[in-house]
Amino acid sequence: MGLTLKQVVPWGRSLADYRQMFALTDADLAGSILDSAAGPSSFNAEATAQGTSVISCDPIYQFSVAEIQQRIQQTYPKIIEALDDNRDRFVWDNFSSPQHLGEVRLATMDRFLADFPQGIAQKRYLTQTLPQLSFETGQFDLALCGHLLFSYSEQLDLDFHLNAIQELARVAREVRIFPIVTNFAGDISPHLDPILAQLPQAGYTLKVETVPYEFQRGGKQMLRIFPAQ
Repeated sequence: MGLTLKQVVPWGRSLADYRQMFALTDADLAGSILDSAAGPSSFNAEATAQGTSVISCDPIYQFSVAEIQQRIQQTYPKIIEALDDNRDRFVWDNFSSPQHLGEVRLATMDRFLADFPQGIAQKRYLTQTLPQLSFETGQFDLALCGHLLFSYSEQLDLDFHLNAIQELARVAREVRIFPIVTNFAGDISPHLDPILAQLPQAGYTLKVETVPYEFQRGGKQMLRIFPAQ
């Protein structure tokens, strides 16, 4: 059965967020980037405007602007309520309240929605779903995956994680995944240790690195993966 909008909780992040979450440098942004499970983030719109080559993929891109916008409006109050109920699990240094954060995220998603029709026409937004991608081997300099792998460890098992990571490493020269903690609970994903143990045996190089971004308490590390040479 295909994806339905009822399964989607849209929540977008900006280029500034991505720079911090994935420790992106100007050199990184000068290369070709795949943003996997990108959702309604404005990263593609903002980075493209600055001259970066970005392709974003997500199953949500099969839906129209109006459908995505309606789903954002449906789920937004529930997200704010959940943030309010779990304030102690988050770091509020950059936001005065859940409502303030929500306003920032809505502006980010509006930027995405404004860019989406043009991005679809330019094939910058593609309807694709991990763990299988249609891209060529080594097509990208860098593949990013935020708030899917590890975040949803209860819903996505270890085999999914291993297959998804190896597919991202197939299509890119480096993979960065953020964060490595589970959604809301904030515990290190139970899949991390098996991945750190198994993938090096297949020739991959893995590094866990601290980044200059922490909203979910304890969620300030990313996993970097370099494919086997």
